[in-house]
Amino acid sequence: MWFFGSKGPSGFSSSSTAEEVTQGIDGSALTAIVTGASSGIGVETTRVLALRGVHVVMAVRNLDAGRNVKEAILKEVPGAKVDVMELDLSSMASIRKFASQYQSSNLPLNLLINNAGVVTPFMLSHDGIELQFATNYLGPFLLTDLLSETMKKAARESNIEGRIVNVSSIGHRFTYSEGIRFDKINDESGYSSWYAYGQSKLATILHAKELSRRLKEDGVEITANSLHPGGILTNIMRHNGFMNGFLHLIGKYFFKSIPQGAATTCYVALHPQVKGVSGEYFMDSNISNPSSMANDVDLAKKLWDFSFTLINPK
Repeated sequence: MWFFGSKGPSGFSSSSTAEEVTQGIDGSALTAIVTGASSGIGVETTRVLALRGVHVVMAVRNLDAGRNVKEAILKEVPGAKVDVMELDLSSMASIRKFASQYQSSNLPLNLLINNAGVVTPFMLSHDGIELQFATNYLGPFLLTDLLSETMKKAARESNIEGRIVNVSSIGHRFTYSEGIRFDKINDESGYSSWYAYGQSKLATILHAKELSRRLKEDGVEITANSLHPGGILTNIMRHNGFMNGFLHLIGKYFFKSIPQGAATTCYVALHPQVKGVSGEYFMDSNISNPSSMANDVDLAKKLWDFSFTLINPK
């Protein structure tokens, strides 16, 4: 982390904004999907990508909220190319429907930004999976898998590098002792909301690393990276009223603004410095070091295989 706004090797810092890290970049040849695009850093990510000419497809649970964001962006950037599609990452049926509809649109896909996330007490998803693991990790895993051929086709035909960006968190360091509770993913016994969140965010990093390895092995011009956006006041804590109120009370003194919080996502998605860089973890628009568990190659492979058993139940 680059403290007190000091610049890292990229020339950017924790105080850099999404507009600053993409200044002068032309994204008009690109099409992106941004999940969780109707709130928090997802809105700013969408706005700045659209500002740089990217055709952005907002993948959102709430279509009305998504349309409101689209209208606001079009008022600021009249020529912006923004579409809104429905996606609930806690539902495999919704993910499969979204992917099918996207493929039917015949749009290319250059950038996939897995941004959406939740922090919740113990709940199960539509598919009986612990909700944070389902929404923050397994849903994006399935979405990425379903859209991988679309991305590969776009990379081949356009000769433009594809980029998959997983928004993780420094919270990945605070997980269960075994990292991923493979045999107890849906077990309420011993459940901790914070550790479950950390587990899901550890999984997003492991996903990017294993995916990167596989893409390199296949010789595909697509990169996969993960990042910590920084501490930001968004509605991710909406399921915890007390903590949400407390964080908003003290947040202005300790947290990034939303334009600063979206910077690393936009940097990894668009900046030419990141061309060819894959399997890395970023923070404050610079390459950083995740936890030792996040670098565990065997754990990443085990999680990959485990995830396929969950998305393809017998």
